[in-house]
Amino acid sequence: MHWIVDGMNVIGSRPDGWWKDRHAAMVRLVDLLERWASGETDDVTVVFERKPHPAITSSVIVVAHAPRARANSADDEIVRRVKADANPMLVRVVTSDHWLADAARAEGATVEPAEPFRNRIDPAV
Repeated sequence: MHWIVDGMNVIGSRPDGWWKDRHAAMVRLVDLLERWASGETDDVTVVFERKPHPAITSSVIVVAHAPRARANSADDEIVRRVKADANPMLVRVVTSDHWLADAARAEGATVEPAEPFRNRIDPAV
């Protein structure tokens, strides 16, 4: 399975003050995904709307961003990645964005809502 995570959608699924420091929230999400992915055999990609500054890197997961920051650009990048996958039936997109969920399903991917996924990787609520 290849997980493609709508980064800001997962971050925004919990009102924990993430908006006060978006970059720190992105770093926390990458850390959570790394810890979760290290116990899995699946590939994980997190997609953000803009390139994190300073850069966020990982040797465990792929940290990606849309080529051009704008509204819904991460959604477009996720759909592009699903379409480019050799076997989209083995892709699971994590999002609660209805348009993105519908577009991912239309390409053959499965979808998991952001909040239950966030609770799975970060159960300390």
